[in-house]
Amino acid sequence: MDIPVEKRFKILCEITRAQHFAWRQAVLTLAPDLDPVELTNKMWEITGIQTAEAYLKHIDPNKPLAKQVAQSISFSSLCMGEDVSLKEGDGDEMFLTHHACPWYDWHKRLDLLNEDQPGCDTWFENVVAHINQTLGTNITVETQCSLPDGGDCCRRRISCSASTA
Repeated sequence: MDIPVEKRFKILCEITRAQHFAWRQAVLTLAPDLDPVELTNKMWEITGIQTAEAYLKHIDPNKPLAKQVAQSISFSSLCMGEDVSLKEGDGDEMFLTHHACPWYDWHKRLDLLNEDQPGCDTWFENVVAHINQTLGTNITVETQCSLPDGGDCCRRRISCSASTA
């Protein structure tokens, strides 16, 4: 059977998300005393650190950092089938907007919206914290709007002020 690559990729992304929620259910079944939000946030914390390690391989500390981090996140998001755009702000500032997100759709469908934004925020915070720790920089991320809070998108401001080194 010849399935177009685009269709296979879209299905693979959905399988990956389904596997995340199956993993979550399995862990909570085996360890019912765990707090589901704490468990999920810990997973996103670890994922954020691992993602930062991947991003660091492509970041040039001598170029605007917020732009590089936002571009890296945008690239990852697009690869996962998310609808994302970037807009430059003032100085080393970028606005990353997710117009639609399959993770949000899964959380909503499974009645787990209370884990959606906290998980994303944990991931974003750990990505920039690990990059800051490694490079001695001052990158920040601020959630300005989110789908789980009733917004029409998830928008984050990523900025970098003078180095802390």
